[in-house]
Amino acid sequence: MSRLHTPPVSPTSPGFWRSPVRGPWFTSVLGLVLLGGITAMFVTGLLSYAAYNPDLAPVNDKTPDKGLLGFYLFAWPTHPYWLYRLTQGVHVTLGITLIPVLLAKLWSVVPKLFALPPARSLAHAAERISLLFLVGGVLFEFVTGVLNVQLDYLFPGSFYPLHFYGAWVFFAAFVVHVVLRAPAAVRNVRRMRAGNGPQEEAGGEPDFPLVSPEPAEPTVSRRGALWFVGGGSLLLFGTTVGQSFDGPLRRTALLAPHGGADPGSGPGGFQINKTAASRGIRAVEMREDVWRLVLTGPSGTVRLSRAELLELPLHSSALPIACVEGWSTGDQWWRGVRIRELAVLVGYDAEAAPDVMVESLQRHGAFRKAALRSNQVRDPRSLLALDVNGEPLTPDHGYPARIIVPAAPGVLNTKWVARMTFGDL
Repeated sequence: MSRLHTPPVSPTSPGFWRSPVRGPWFTSVLGLVLLGGITAMFVTGLLSYAAYNPDLAPVNDKTPDKGLLGFYLFAWPTHPYWLYRLTQGVHVTLGITLIPVLLAKLWSVVPKLFALPPARSLAHAAERISLLFLVGGVLFEFVTGVLNVQLDYLFPGSFYPLHFYGAWVFFAAFVVHVVLRAPAAVRNVRRMRAGNGPQEEAGGEPDFPLVSPEPAEPTVSRRGALWFVGGGSLLLFGTTVGQSFDGPLRRTALLAPHGGADPGSGPGGFQINKTAASRGIRAVEMREDVWRLVLTGPSGTVRLSRAELLELPLHSSALPIACVEGWSTGDQWWRGVRIRELAVLVGYDAEAAPDVMVESLQRHGAFRKAALRSNQVRDPRSLLALDVNGEPLTPDHGYPARIIVPAAPGVLNTKWVARMTFGDL
């Protein structure tokens, strides 16, 4: 009588991993999808950082000591007005959509993580080290990104530097890995399309193949597994993408904190992150007989009440609020005084208005102060808004006055403005 076969109990043995779905073709397809998707995420992430104008003033830069990593920075434009809504919406939505692909990719290559010996050559050692940073980096970036999108700040320290530096570490490992593995991935996909069947990639690890030497009975084909992964990504896309748009699509964004129906009705019934109460702002500070806007420039200091601001020439702009978490409002109709015309009151020409430092009534939390670059100040759509959608601002939308600037991240559209200091920062 023959003895029953006992599968290996150690994950360092190829026979331990018996799924018939694993193989170079399956792994290569997932890898090529991630190659395009993660590259797009990295580029839009860099654009998100640039949108804060971090070189303008320390209050805008939550990632100190960036050094050479800020080589690409440029003055963030105000045209088109929906630019940040687009770039950050793509960044966050694509990141959520790629989660099933990422998890499937990690699952498909997990046997390689246990391969012994750890390194057989310098090239193999470089690949294994890059893999360590790649897996750790991608998990760190996706986890912190998802937590930030969900407004759950469970990680130590500020999200901004953690995500910024983590992205550079991860992407460096990603580039090394792509250089080493992309040619084999392309060859494996071509082999399968040519009908040659799955094979181990040239130069791979014949002693530890992805294809199990003793595969279990299949319950799904590799193509079926890809459809399953793609279906999961499509589901996440459909339940996330609507947070970046106004209208019926927003109701489908069930996984987004700012998805679903509008949080209220009337002119102020659109999304917010920070409430007046959460930022320690007392009702007495917002009273019209108490609150004053303080403007400072070369000709001195000017103090204006809300009533006095309403007597100045008022202009309107239809602009959204777009935030780093990937959500945005629809285009709201704002009315107020142009920022460049406030600069005139303290000694500047409107067409030569400089940078401005904006300070809020809020007493705690990030971006209590924010700096705007001169191109943002001079844009005729940039307002110190007093009304929205035909009614005075509500307290949670920034009453008595707030900043609204085209294409700027939401945190730079300071609410509860108390002081504006014009000049080169």
